[in-house]
Order: sequence, then structure tokens, then C-alpha cells
Amino acid sequence: MNLELRQLRYFTAVAEELHFGRAAQRLHMTQPPLSQAIQALEELLGAPLFERNRRGVALTAAGAALLPEARRMLAQALELPQLVQRAAAGEVGRLALAFVSSADYSVLPPFLRAYRAAYPQVQIALQEATSDLQLEDLLHGRIDAGLLIPPLPERAREELDYLPVLKEPLVLAAPAGLAALHGKRKVALKALPALPLIIFPRAISPALYDAALGVFHAAGITPVIGQEAIQMQTIVSLVSAGMGLALVPQSVSNLKRPGVEYRALLDPTPLVETGLAWRRDNPSPVLQGFLELLRKNTQC
Repeated sequence: MNLELRQLRYFTAVAEELHFGRAAQRLHMTQPPLSQAIQALEELLGAPLFERNRRGVALTAAGAALLPEARRMLAQALELPQLVQRAAAGEVGRLALAFVSSADYSVLPPFLRAYRAAYPQVQIALQEATSDLQLEDLLHGRIDAGLLIPPLPERAREELDYLPVLKEPLVLAAPAGLAALHGKRKVALKALPALPLIIFPRAISPALYDAALGVFHAAGITPVIGQEAIQMQTIVSLVSAGMGLALVPQSVSNLKRPGVEYRALLDPTPLVETGLAWRRDNPSPVLQGFLELLRKNTQC
């Protein structure tokens, strides 16, 4: 079926005027070609759309059913240029964004609020994932961007771009009620009891793993690793259960959990970085709009 918008415009004009002559004037054409166009449309659709008699013109049941749909299709056609222009400007579309769990307590919420305010028609597909899984998804084009913890492997650096967005120190997450914490805003690792360390697996986040162990080693302590967990929520929950202590990015202290106390460290602590990675060859206007907004709001 080769239905044209022109035919729907002709039909709608006749249906609204219920008079071929007035409809022809409205369309700036003569009546004979209008009548021929309506007849061709009826043949195309396989049903009469108008009853024609000496008293005038009336819609048939088929015509009455077609009229609201024809109006809807014509209205949508009028919106197409604006839709295309907005898509080209990154104002509509879909953004697939992954994030490490620590970003959920730091950069992710304010970035999302700012982005939703600037681009309310963009659909955001969020998924929490560790940095290693994000890199695989990026390299295979399954997500547009990922908030992750560097470094990027050499293979990834060949195909991905990266923007640092946050640098923060590590802080102590310890079971509540430890005497070494009482009345202190900052603590030294040597003042703490020898509890097991709860930590991210090195295979998933080598930078975070090495940073945490480096703080202990600099203090002359060799911690016993009691548990490994891949999500900050799980690490904090294990601390809450008294399974040990952990060093976590400062923003994780926004995760309030009964049985856990956070303290800054007197020991020197490296800054843990979180950044955004994306495919260098991704032409998505939606992604470009997200990057532009991120660059304006980044803390690095």
C-alpha cells in the first residue's frame, strides 16, 4: 500500500468541511482533482469514505474511523523536522551509562540531576558494573559511557577516551564501638585493633586494591585479608556485621549503615580517581551532550 500524506490531507479537509467545493478552496486547488484523489484513496483502502448524495456529503463508518488516525499521522509528520533536529542536537534519544558502586555516593546523583534538567527527553539506561566489566561493554559497544576507576589497560586506551571527574582520599570504615574511635575525628591505623581487612579483589580494581594495601604498608602494617567483595554496599555491610574493617573512597561515607563508623586517617592516603570512559568513535549526539555537560561540572 502506497499511502501518501497528501491523500490524508485531502481526506481530512473534506471530512472537516463535508463539502468538496469548500475543501478544494481550503486546499487551494480545484474540485475535480480533489474528487479524483478521494476516489483513489477509497480504492486504495478498499472502502468508501464518504456518502455522496444531493443533500451533501457525510462520512461513512470507515471514514469516521479513519479521521482521527489521519489527524494523528499528519500531526506526527509536522513534528518530524523538529524531532530530527532535536535528535541531531542530542536532545532526544538514549544514553546507556554504567557506573561503579562508589560513584553512586559521589558524582553520579548530581550529574544525573543536571543532565535530566538539561535533556529531559533523553532516556537514560543505567547499570551498575565493576570497572573491568564496563571496559568490556565499552569495547563491544554495549554501553555509551562508564563511570569507572582507572587505569585503562593498553588495549582499551587504543579505542577509548577518558575524562577524570573526581579524586578523593580513602577513609576508614570500621565496626561501631571500637575504643580507638571514641571521640576522635581522625585515627591512625596503628591505633586500631588487628581486625581482618575487607577489600575489593585486585583482579577487578587493581588501583583501589593497591591504594588500600599501600596505606597499610606505609604504616608498617601487613593486614590479613578476611573477605573480598565487589560492591561497596557489600563491603560496608560486612564491616557492619563485625567481619573486619575497610578503606573506602571518602564518598562512600555517605552510605549510612547501622554498626559502621567512618573516620579520616592520620596516615597519608593516596587519592582514588573516578572517571568517565567512552568509545572514541561513538558519534552519538546524546553522548556528546552528556560529555559537554560533564566537562562543565567535573571536579577535576
